[in-house]
Amino acid sequence: MFLLGASLEYFLYQGHCDMRKSIDGLSGLVSSELRRNPTSGEVFVFLNRRRTHLKLLHWEPGGFVVYFKRLEAGTFPLPKNASVSQLTWSDIVLMVQGIRILKSHQNKRYQLVK
Repeated sequence: MFLLGASLEYFLYQGHCDMRKSIDGLSGLVSSELRRNPTSGEVFVFLNRRRTHLKLLHWEPGGFVVYFKRLEAGTFPLPKNASVSQLTWSDIVLMVQGIRILKSHQNKRYQLVK
């Protein structure tokens, strides 16, 4: 079953990714550049230099899933905290939908510590 949601952790690759990379190439970037385990169940986000292509790499039981979106017009906005590699589900949804928040305030909420 294909499933992404708020219960997963998301990590943005800080460099520019060659979108010709397949699962093996993206997994290599996760291991070498992000220093994460590609089979951990986390979701890894990759953008090309022009930010017109986006790939999400996710390990599900049984294998990898790659989600790919190419924009015909416009670019994917970077999240407001783009210097941080960990993203929230809200950041991902806003990025994919092309919504850029110029000014916002998010109230603190209780979060269970793992």
